[in-house]
Amino acid sequence: MKWYSFSCLALAVILSAAGCSKSDSADSKAAPADKGAPPAAEAPKEPITLKVFETLGMTPEHFKLLIADPVKAKYPYITMERVQGSPKAIAEALAAKEQVDLFTFFNGNWGDYKDLGIVTDLKPMLNAAKADLNRFDQGALKTLTDLSKSGELYGLPYHMQFNALYYNKDLFDKFGVAYPGDGMTWEDAMELAKKMSRQEGETQYSGLTMDVWTRLTLQLGILPVNAATNKSNLTTDTFKKALEIAKQIYSIPGNPPKLGGDPFLKNKTTAMFASISLLDVLPTSGLNWDVAQYPSYKDKPNIFTQYDLHIMAISSTSKYKDDALKSMQVFLSDDVSRISTSQTGRVPLLVDPKFKEYFGSENPGLKGKKLSSIFKSKPNPNAAAFTKWHSKSYEIANKHVTEYLNDKIDLNTATRNADEEINKWIQDNP
Repeated sequence: MKWYSFSCLALAVILSAAGCSKSDSADSKAAPADKGAPPAAEAPKEPITLKVFETLGMTPEHFKLLIADPVKAKYPYITMERVQGSPKAIAEALAAKEQVDLFTFFNGNWGDYKDLGIVTDLKPMLNAAKADLNRFDQGALKTLTDLSKSGELYGLPYHMQFNALYYNKDLFDKFGVAYPGDGMTWEDAMELAKKMSRQEGETQYSGLTMDVWTRLTLQLGILPVNAATNKSNLTTDTFKKALEIAKQIYSIPGNPPKLGGDPFLKNKTTAMFASISLLDVLPTSGLNWDVAQYPSYKDKPNIFTQYDLHIMAISSTSKYKDDALKSMQVFLSDDVSRISTSQTGRVPLLVDPKFKEYFGSENPGLKGKKLSSIFKSKPNPNAAAFTKWHSKSYEIANKHVTEYLNDKIDLNTATRNADEEINKWIQDNP
């Protein structure tokens, strides 16, 4: 997902892991996304290439495994081409009148793509194809339809990002402290962090850090812009409550703000790291690690964030919309979703409980890890709706919150300055 912070873990927005066995390779037949869809062979067609602008970091290997090869197996005339994408890259392609057929996006930055004029309401196409949307998590679909004013569905979700608390087992063993458990509050996590924050010789060990402070606000179901009023939320008590928790974490002696992954993954001097998925990098990191449930607020137990979705959409400029929909159906089929969750550790948005059982089951790097802890938390059911100003508002907020966390300004000054700047941006960019 895209966050405007000083996190160096932008790479961790995507889950990836080991390759596939032959039985799960692209040679396997991918079932259509719709249970009632007939698998009848189609008449030969002229070859086409669909260009997919991948904006969320899916690796070329996983694109081949989950999209290109399965689509080619079912529709030999379709070649799927991965293009490294971003709103800027898509804008440049459109300006040059280049082909854009599909793209991926995070629901928080949908406004960037809406402004480009390439979002497409999939509902008419899905109705015509008799698609079974009951296969999907209905909360996720509601999150998507809430992006529009009239209930349009701009894409389909293929993965839900999760939050977890990762920990360095060697450090806990070194200092004789029990490993983190599930069900901790932030206060519990901070007490544990105090035991692990210490200096030995020239090495400073920190007890707890996180990839971005914004997850603390998402747990409370608040975003920087109120979708009902189109005004900043920064000076509200709820937003300040989240920032105060962040400040308490980084006020622990020996535990200064070090948002990002280096102290945990590279330097291995951080005991606990609260983050989105690291299952793509941890198995090869050399770290003796495990995972626990993400800490919660006392009054919101077992809530880790709001729906953080990875979505595939069809460009309004595509000449091959029907073929693009067929490729999406293959990608979101049960067979391909099983490969995705068992081998690459993605959490699909399909309601069948078997997909949780598949999770990480064919990835040797995850063997023996407490993966069940991940599923003990759920998205906030009362989360706020995203607005078109979400990306920019977090960029503005982060600038001022960073100063607060580093003791350069106080909380009221930080939130007031961010509030004024965000509201001015909204006024200037209606």
